[in-house]
Amino acid sequence: MNTRHLTAEEARVLAVLVEKQFTVPDSYPLSLNALTLGCNQKTARDPVMQLSESDVLQAINGLKTMSMVNEVSGNRVVRFAQNAASGLGVPSQSVAVLTMLTLRGAQTSAELRLHTERLHRFIDVSSVEGFLEEMAERTPNRVIKLPKAPGEREARWAHLLCGEAHASAQAAQPAHHSASTSSRIQEDELNAMKAQQASMAAELVSLRALVLRMATELGMSADLD
Repeated sequence: MNTRHLTAEEARVLAVLVEKQFTVPDSYPLSLNALTLGCNQKTARDPVMQLSESDVLQAINGLKTMSMVNEVSGNRVVRFAQNAASGLGVPSQSVAVLTMLTLRGAQTSAELRLHTERLHRFIDVSSVEGFLEEMAERTPNRVIKLPKAPGEREARWAHLLCGEAHASAQAAQPAHHSASTSSRIQEDELNAMKAQQASMAAELVSLRALVLRMATELGMSADLD
Protein backbone atom coordinates (compact mmCIF):
# COMPACT_ATOMS: atom_id res chain seq x y z
CA MET A 1 0.00 0.00 0.00
CA ASN A 2 1.38 3.45 -0.84
CA THR A 3 2.89 5.59 1.92
CA ARG A 4 3.06 8.95 0.15
CA HIS A 5 0.82 11.28 -1.78
CA LEU A 6 0.73 10.98 -5.55
CA THR A 7 1.90 13.73 -7.85
CA ALA A 8 -0.75 15.28 -10.11
CA GLU A 9 0.79 13.41 -13.05
CA GLU A 10 0.75 10.07 -11.22
CA ALA A 11 -2.88 10.57 -10.19
CA ARG A 12 -3.87 11.38 -13.78
CA VAL A 13 -2.03 8.37 -15.21
CA LEU A 14 -3.56 5.99 -12.68
CA ALA A 15 -7.07 7.36 -13.23
CA VAL A 16 -6.78 7.15 -17.02
CA LEU A 17 -5.69 3.50 -16.81
CA VAL A 18 -8.73 2.70 -14.65
CA GLU A 19 -11.08 4.64 -16.93
CA LYS A 20 -9.83 3.11 -20.18
CA GLN A 21 -9.96 -0.43 -18.79
CA PHE A 22 -13.75 -0.07 -18.73
CA THR A 23 -14.44 2.35 -21.58
CA VAL A 24 -12.08 0.87 -24.23
CA PRO A 25 -11.40 -2.69 -23.02
CA ASP A 26 -10.21 -3.81 -26.48
CA SER A 27 -7.28 -1.37 -26.24
CA TYR A 28 -6.40 -2.20 -22.64
CA PRO A 29 -3.68 -2.52 -21.30
CA LEU A 30 -2.58 0.80 -22.80
CA SER A 31 0.55 1.64 -24.74
CA LEU A 32 2.55 4.69 -23.68
CA ASN A 33 1.16 6.65 -26.64
CA ALA A 34 -2.47 5.75 -25.88
CA LEU A 35 -1.97 6.52 -22.19
CA THR A 36 -0.49 9.93 -23.00
CA LEU A 37 -3.41 10.75 -25.28
CA GLY A 38 -5.83 9.75 -22.51
CA CYS A 39 -4.04 11.99 -20.01
CA ASN A 40 -4.23 14.95 -22.39
CA GLN A 41 -7.89 14.62 -23.37
CA LYS A 42 -9.70 17.94 -23.61
CA THR A 43 -13.11 16.45 -22.72
CA ALA A 44 -14.11 14.97 -19.35
CA ARG A 45 -10.93 16.33 -17.77
CA ASP A 46 -10.56 18.95 -15.04
CA PRO A 47 -7.95 20.26 -15.16
CA VAL A 48 -6.86 19.70 -18.76
CA MET A 49 -3.21 18.62 -18.85
CA GLN A 50 -0.54 18.63 -21.52
CA LEU A 51 1.87 15.86 -20.59
CA SER A 52 4.71 14.56 -22.73
CA GLU A 53 5.46 10.87 -23.05
CA SER A 54 8.47 11.38 -20.80
CA ASP A 55 6.19 12.96 -18.17
CA VAL A 56 3.85 9.98 -18.37
CA LEU A 57 6.73 7.51 -18.23
CA GLN A 58 8.10 9.22 -15.12
CA ALA A 59 4.66 8.98 -13.50
CA ILE A 60 4.45 5.30 -14.46
CA ASN A 61 7.80 4.62 -12.82
CA GLY A 62 6.61 6.33 -9.65
CA LEU A 63 3.40 4.29 -9.62
CA LYS A 64 5.36 1.10 -10.17
CA THR A 65 7.29 1.67 -6.94
CA MET A 66 3.92 1.66 -5.13
CA SER A 67 2.67 -1.43 -7.01
CA MET A 68 -0.15 0.56 -8.61
CA VAL A 69 0.90 -0.02 -12.22
CA ASN A 70 2.21 -3.15 -13.92
CA GLU A 71 4.13 -3.41 -17.18
CA VAL A 72 2.68 -5.93 -19.62
CA SER A 73 4.70 -7.31 -22.51
CA GLY A 74 2.79 -7.01 -25.78
CA ASN A 75 3.63 -8.28 -29.25
CA ARG A 76 5.93 -5.38 -30.02
CA VAL A 77 4.72 -2.56 -27.78
CA VAL A 78 5.05 -2.36 -24.02
CA ARG A 79 1.69 -1.81 -22.36
CA PHE A 80 0.61 -0.77 -18.89
CA ALA A 81 -2.17 -1.96 -16.56
CA GLN A 82 -3.46 -0.54 -13.29
CA ASN A 83 -3.57 -2.14 -9.85
CA ALA A 84 -5.31 0.74 -8.05
CA ALA A 85 -7.54 -1.26 -5.72
CA SER A 86 -4.64 -3.17 -4.18
CA GLY A 87 -2.22 -0.25 -4.25
CA LEU A 88 -4.66 2.14 -2.59
CA GLY A 89 -6.20 -0.48 -0.31
CA VAL A 90 -9.79 0.30 -1.31
CA PRO A 91 -12.56 -1.70 -3.02
CA SER A 92 -13.34 -1.36 -6.73
CA GLN A 93 -16.36 0.86 -6.01
CA SER A 94 -14.11 3.36 -4.25
CA VAL A 95 -11.61 3.17 -7.12
CA ALA A 96 -14.40 4.19 -9.52
CA VAL A 97 -15.25 7.20 -7.35
CA LEU A 98 -11.62 8.25 -6.92
CA THR A 99 -11.06 7.91 -10.66
CA MET A 100 -13.83 10.35 -11.50
CA LEU A 101 -12.75 12.80 -8.79
CA THR A 102 -9.23 12.69 -10.20
CA LEU A 103 -10.28 13.10 -13.82
CA ARG A 104 -13.13 15.63 -13.42
CA GLY A 105 -12.36 17.50 -10.20
CA ALA A 106 -14.60 18.02 -7.17
CA GLN A 107 -18.17 16.77 -7.61
CA THR A 108 -21.38 16.12 -5.72
CA SER A 109 -22.53 12.59 -4.92
CA ALA A 110 -25.17 12.80 -7.67
CA GLU A 111 -22.60 13.89 -10.25
CA LEU A 112 -20.30 11.06 -9.21
CA ARG A 113 -23.07 8.49 -9.59
CA LEU A 114 -23.65 9.68 -13.16
CA HIS A 115 -19.97 9.87 -14.12
CA THR A 116 -19.04 6.46 -12.67
CA GLU A 117 -21.81 4.69 -14.61
CA ARG A 118 -19.40 2.91 -16.98
CA LEU A 119 -16.94 1.97 -14.23
CA HIS A 120 -19.42 0.86 -11.58
CA ARG A 121 -23.21 1.13 -11.52
CA PHE A 122 -24.24 2.40 -8.09
CA ILE A 123 -27.83 1.63 -7.08
CA ASP A 124 -28.49 5.15 -5.80
CA VAL A 125 -26.79 8.31 -4.57
CA SER A 126 -26.74 7.06 -0.98
CA SER A 127 -24.55 4.15 -2.12
CA VAL A 128 -22.02 6.63 -3.51
CA GLU A 129 -22.15 8.62 -0.27
CA GLY A 130 -21.52 5.46 1.73
CA PHE A 131 -18.22 4.80 -0.06
CA LEU A 132 -17.27 8.50 0.12
CA GLU A 133 -17.86 8.60 3.87
CA GLU A 134 -15.87 5.40 4.38
CA MET A 135 -12.91 6.86 2.48
CA ALA A 136 -13.19 10.14 4.40
CA GLU A 137 -13.02 8.34 7.76
CA ARG A 138 -10.28 5.84 6.98
CA THR A 139 -6.55 6.33 7.52
CA PRO A 140 -5.12 7.68 5.33
CA ASN A 141 -8.10 9.77 4.23
CA ARG A 142 -8.77 9.40 0.51
CA VAL A 143 -11.49 12.05 0.08
CA ILE A 144 -12.79 15.16 1.81
CA LYS A 145 -16.20 16.82 1.82
CA LEU A 146 -15.76 20.46 0.82
CA PRO A 147 -17.71 23.33 2.42
CA LYS A 148 -20.65 24.47 0.32
CA ALA A 149 -19.76 27.45 -1.86
CA PRO A 150 -22.24 30.36 -2.18
CA GLY A 151 -25.10 29.36 -4.46
CA GLU A 152 -24.40 25.62 -4.26
CA ARG A 153 -27.25 23.33 -3.19
CA GLU A 154 -25.08 20.30 -2.46
CA ALA A 155 -21.61 19.88 -1.04
CA ARG A 156 -18.87 18.64 -3.36
CA TRP A 157 -16.24 16.02 -2.63
CA ALA A 158 -12.55 16.12 -3.57
CA HIS A 159 -9.89 13.41 -3.53
CA LEU A 160 -6.84 13.55 -1.28
CA LEU A 161 -4.56 11.34 -3.38
CA CYS A 162 -2.34 14.36 -4.00
CA GLY A 163 -2.68 15.79 -0.49
CA GLU A 164 -4.65 18.45 1.35
CA ALA A 165 -3.20 21.23 -0.80
CA HIS A 166 -4.86 19.78 -3.87
CA ALA A 167 -8.23 19.61 -2.12
CA SER A 168 -7.83 23.19 -0.85
CA ALA A 169 -7.20 24.38 -4.38
CA GLN A 170 -10.40 22.69 -5.55
CA ALA A 171 -12.34 24.27 -2.69
CA ALA A 172 -11.08 27.68 -3.77
CA GLN A 173 -12.43 27.31 -7.31
CA PRO A 174 -15.09 29.88 -8.29
CA ALA A 175 -18.76 29.11 -7.74
CA HIS A 176 -19.39 28.80 -11.47
CA HIS A 177 -17.57 25.44 -11.35
CA SER A 178 -20.78 23.79 -10.14
CA ALA A 179 -22.82 25.43 -12.88
CA SER A 180 -20.37 24.35 -15.56
CA THR A 181 -20.36 20.82 -14.17
CA SER A 182 -24.16 20.75 -14.19
CA SER A 183 -24.07 21.94 -17.78
CA ARG A 184 -21.71 19.08 -18.69
CA ILE A 185 -24.04 16.60 -16.99
CA GLN A 186 -27.01 17.93 -18.95
CA GLU A 187 -24.97 17.68 -22.15
CA ASP A 188 -23.97 14.08 -21.34
CA GLU A 189 -27.60 13.17 -20.67
CA LEU A 190 -28.73 14.85 -23.90
CA ASN A 191 -26.09 13.00 -25.91
CA ALA A 192 -27.17 9.73 -24.32
CA MET A 193 -30.80 10.42 -25.24
CA LYS A 194 -29.81 11.28 -28.82
CA ALA A 195 -27.82 8.06 -29.11
CA GLN A 196 -30.78 6.07 -27.77
CA GLN A 197 -33.16 7.74 -30.24
CA ALA A 198 -30.78 7.01 -33.13
CA SER A 199 -30.57 3.37 -32.05
CA MET A 200 -34.37 3.10 -31.85
CA ALA A 201 -34.76 4.73 -35.27
CA ALA A 202 -32.30 2.27 -36.82
CA GLU A 203 -34.13 -0.63 -35.19
CA LEU A 204 -37.45 0.64 -36.56
CA VAL A 205 -36.04 0.82 -40.09
CA SER A 206 -34.75 -2.72 -39.72
CA LEU A 207 -38.14 -3.97 -38.50
CA ARG A 208 -39.97 -2.22 -41.35
CA ALA A 209 -37.66 -3.89 -43.86
CA LEU A 210 -38.25 -7.27 -42.24
CA VAL A 211 -42.04 -6.86 -42.33
CA LEU A 212 -41.96 -5.82 -45.99
CA ARG A 213 -39.77 -8.79 -46.91
CA MET A 214 -42.05 -11.22 -45.09
CA ALA A 215 -45.13 -9.70 -46.73
CA THR A 216 -43.55 -10.04 -50.17
CA GLU A 217 -42.64 -13.66 -49.55
CA LEU A 218 -46.20 -14.40 -48.44
CA GLY A 219 -47.73 -12.51 -51.37
CA MET A 220 -49.36 -9.96 -49.09
CA SER A 221 -49.39 -6.19 -49.20
CA ALA A 222 -47.95 -4.28 -46.26
CA ASP A 223 -49.04 -0.71 -45.70
CA LEU A 224 -46.65 0.67 -43.04
CA ASP A 225 -47.50 4.34 -43.47
